[in-house]
Amino acid sequence: MTAARVTYNSGLSRSMSDIQTQREVLRHTAKRMAIAVSLTAVMTLATVTLQLGTDLDAVVRVGHVLTLSLCAAIAISAFLSGALSYRSALLMKELTLTRAELFRISRTDKLTGLLNRRGFDEAAAVALQSAHAAKRPVAAMMCDIDHFKAINDHYGHEFGDRVLVNIGEVLQAFAADNELLVARYGGEEFAVLAVGSTEQQAAILGEALRQGCCARDVVDEDNSARVTISIGLAAPGGVARLSQLMRVADEALYMAKRQGRNCVARAIAVSDSLAA
Repeated sequence: MTAARVTYNSGLSRSMSDIQTQREVLRHTAKRMAIAVSLTAVMTLATVTLQLGTDLDAVVRVGHVLTLSLCAAIAISAFLSGALSYRSALLMKELTLTRAELFRISRTDKLTGLLNRRGFDEAAAVALQSAHAAKRPVAAMMCDIDHFKAINDHYGHEFGDRVLVNIGEVLQAFAADNELLVARYGGEEFAVLAVGSTEQQAAILGEALRQGCCARDVVDEDNSARVTISIGLAAPGGVARLSQLMRVADEALYMAKRQGRNCVARAIAVSDSLAA
């Protein structure tokens, strides 16, 4: 971002932040109208003076005055409307970019760069709807970093953040390679949605993801740790709502923890009940 862009944005922000009430809107509009009227008067006077001179008693043809007045009115109107339209377009551009950035921020986890829960729920709902319409299988996984509280307590929260970033990078790369939807669902939990994957394929993906997460150490200047994850898998045989799908995946995750962690588990009985 250039210095000019930063200066413009900061100036725009100050200008927009000054308008917060209806009275300020009216004041701003009146000010712009006064400027437009003043510019029109000055430009008209200058044009007439240059063309007709300053002698108020001079005899001038009516047709010449009408032509001059028409040309001046058109030129001045075009200039002012163009200038104001350009400024309005700049404001609309910045507002559009700001809205898009706010939309992105509200659906992105700041630490890992993955979708947050809100972003995941919205994207997953659309993906599920498309999958159901095309009669494609879907599977969901809930992933949890093993003993994350102990990691924070032993190494400190800064190292814990590094662990989250590391797992987020593995998930992001894995999702790109396998066309998955991933998110940091909350705390040390991550969510994965696999559209077009059968139960067996999803189980293979889950195991590959588990191995990928524990394949590299998390290190900083003073510490090094091997981190593992537990994964709960839900792969219904029929149509399921997103809330049901994630609830079953979460229950399967607790099964994985009870089985000793660092594994992939599926709650068969519960997930099968999701089928419509």
